[in-house]
Amino acid sequence: MYRRIRDLREDKDLRQQDLADLLQCTQVCYSYYELGRRDIPTDVLIRLADFYQTSVDYLLGRTNIKKPYPRTKP
Repeated sequence: MYRRIRDLREDKDLRQQDLADLLQCTQVCYSYYELGRRDIPTDVLIRLADFYQTSVDYLLGRTNIKKPYPRTKP
């Protein structure tokens, strides 16, 4: 999982600070997410999946399909 969020960030030529700003955390906090030193909260995983237009399952390594799932109506 940690490698995936780093690879996705690097593919978009973004800095850790860019993602930290998006997630409203510090760059150090985001760095710890990428290094696996800090568990990633569910709401942060959802925001990352939305930002990268993928699924949480892809971020977690449960699938290799990047395409997000279709949204369901509440």
